[in-house]
Amino acid sequence: MDRDYHVHSTYSDGRFLFQMVRAATEAGLAGVGIADHCNVSNREEIKEQKHQLGFNLDETYERRREAIQRLREESEVEIYDGVEMDYHPEEEDAIRAFLGEAEFQYTIGSVHYLDGVNVHVEPYYAEQSESDRRAAVDRYFDHLVALIESELFDVAAHVDLVERNPALRGLATERHYRRVAEAFADSPTIPELNAGRALAEYGEFHPSPAFLDVLAEYDIPITVGSDAHQPEEIGERHPHIDRYLEARGIEPATLSL
Repeated sequence: MDRDYHVHSTYSDGRFLFQMVRAATEAGLAGVGIADHCNVSNREEIKEQKHQLGFNLDETYERRREAIQRLREESEVEIYDGVEMDYHPEEEDAIRAFLGEAEFQYTIGSVHYLDGVNVHVEPYYAEQSESDRRAAVDRYFDHLVALIESELFDVAAHVDLVERNPALRGLATERHYRRVAEAFADSPTIPELNAGRALAEYGEFHPSPAFLDVLAEYDIPITVGSDAHQPEEIGERHPHIDRYLEARGIEPATLSL
């Protein structure tokens, strides 16, 4: 692969833009997409978390765009102006309005929150009964299918994000996978192969091998994102990504930018 569409910077929870771009260049990439976290929710619990984390790309995207343009003038690698937008079905109008105004080169949609709680928060879900945890996984995939059907995004990120949470891991089923694959088959939105936890405790890419098998049955194209937040993660993850793509016989899709 020669393009990475999912890299973060200090405009959300990554490192300096120039560091991420330099790392992409050193890794031999032809293109790197800066897709910082963004949220336009008016729900109080989400706004509070947004303020705590310092995610404000909805207010700083123009400044970041200027910084990207300056880096383009001196960089050997193509730099793409993207976004990773938190999605909730009730917020489609606000998301659509913001994306129409911001005019990013490409958009990634993500489901991070269920009932105002990030799916990464293991203690919250670990305290729930198995039936409640299964219901949470059902809601996650309901939201993911709605994201795909909204056609607001070019890419859907880490499409089985619940697997990162040990309390939710293993509860997704083939039924979930097929619902998602059928939604992708009828949508311009495509999934990504996400390496965010491939070298960490989880030890797998998103989507999981079984999920990827189902997507392949439906001939769903897939793009690639390292989900790097630190410069060194780009160089560490890309050889692993390349080996996995080759082993699976996957030719990653290139976004038309």
